[in-house]
Amino acid sequence: MPGFEIFGEEEKKEIMDVLDTGVLFRYEFGEQRKGIYKVKEFEEKFAHYCNSSFGQAVTSGSTALKVALTALGIGPGDEVITQGFTFVATWEAILEVGAIPVFCEVDSTLNMDPADLLKKITQKTKCIIPVHMLGAPARIKEIVAIADKNQIPVLEDTAQAAGARIDGKHLGSFGRCGTFSFDSVKTMTTGEGGMIITDDEELWKSMSEYHDHGHDHKVNPGARGGEGRRFIGFNYRMMELQGAIGLAQLAKLNGIVAAQQKNKAQLKEAVSAIPGVSFRTLIDEQGDSATFLTFTLQDRQHCSKVNDSLKADGCGAINFAENSWHFYPKWEHLLEAKSPVRTGYPFNEPGGKKRIVYDPKALPQSAALLERTLVYPIPIKMDSNRLAVMSQALQKASLI
Repeated sequence: MPGFEIFGEEEKKEIMDVLDTGVLFRYEFGEQRKGIYKVKEFEEKFAHYCNSSFGQAVTSGSTALKVALTALGIGPGDEVITQGFTFVATWEAILEVGAIPVFCEVDSTLNMDPADLLKKITQKTKCIIPVHMLGAPARIKEIVAIADKNQIPVLEDTAQAAGARIDGKHLGSFGRCGTFSFDSVKTMTTGEGGMIITDDEELWKSMSEYHDHGHDHKVNPGARGGEGRRFIGFNYRMMELQGAIGLAQLAKLNGIVAAQQKNKAQLKEAVSAIPGVSFRTLIDEQGDSATFLTFTLQDRQHCSKVNDSLKADGCGAINFAENSWHFYPKWEHLLEAKSPVRTGYPFNEPGGKKRIVYDPKALPQSAALLERTLVYPIPIKMDSNRLAVMSQALQKASLI
C-alpha cells in the first residue's frame, strides 16, 4: 500500500532540483532558488488533481486537521462530531483547538453512520468530521446533506483515501474542506506531510496565514518579516524536499490505485472461500482506492479462530477491535483523561472541574461490527508467490 514501494528516479530528480538550489524553505530566497517552488507547485497540482480550487500543504495529516479546524473558527465551547473508528489524530486535533470531540457509531461502510450522526447533533455542534477510513468513502453525500440542513460545516478527514472517488468526484472535495496525510505508510507519501483542499478562497487564506505564524504573504517592501498579520498563528510549514517527493508521488497516484485495485480483487476472491464472510459496503466500488481489503466474519469467535489459523501460516490480518491506535474503547489515554498539563486540561477546567467524561461502552454498534472484522493492507506490488501463500492460508482457514 505505501508509495515508498515505488520510489525511483522521479523522486530523485525532484529532490535534486531542490538540493541544486540549496533552498529547503518554502518561502523567499527568490534569486537563489531559480524559480523552483516545489511546495507551491505541489499544492497547485494536488488541488487540480482533486478538482478543487486551493491546496494548503502542511507538516502532517494531523496538523492539516488542526489548521483546518482553526481556520473554520472552531474552539473552546464547541463540539465536533467524528467517528469512533479513526486514527487518534482526528480527535487529538479537536482537543488541540479547545473543542470537545463527540463520537459517532460507524455502519457497514466502517465509516460514520448518518443515523447516529443525527442523534449526536446539538446546539454546540460546530463541525462534523467524517473519516474515509481504510481508503473507502463514508456516506458523504448523506452526511453533507444533514450538515447543510443544520448549517454545520463538514471537514472530511481523507488521510487514508487519497485518489478515492464517488462517481468521479474526489473524496475530500464534498465538504467545506478535506485533509490528507502523506506519512510513511500512506498511499502516496512524502515521509511526513499533509494537505488541505477547499474551494473557499477566504478559508484557504486563513489556513495559509495560520500555518505560517499568521503572516499574510502579501508582497511587501520588507520581504520576509515585513508581512502583516490578521491573527496569531503557528509553524506548520511543509519544506521543499517534501513538496518535491509529493510531486513525483502524485504523478504516480492513479497507477498506484489501479495496481491496488487489481491486487485487492485477487485477494478478495481468495477470502470469498470462507463460509459466512461478508465485505464492507462500498459506496462506489470503482472509486475505491483499494488500500485495504476488509472482511467480516459470522461472530467474534469465528473471527478469532480464522485469524489464529491465518497467523499460524504467517498471513495474520488486522483486527481493529484489538488495535490501540484506531478504535474508541482502546484509547485509554482519552477514556482515562490522561494529560501532561498540570491542571488536567483539556479534560479539566483550570479549577479542576471535569470538561469531558467518556464511557468506554458508548459505541456498541461499532464494537459489535469491528470485533468480527479483519483487514489486510493491499500492497502496490504483490508477487504471485505471496498471493499463492495467502490464498492457501485462507483456504485452510475456510475449513474452520
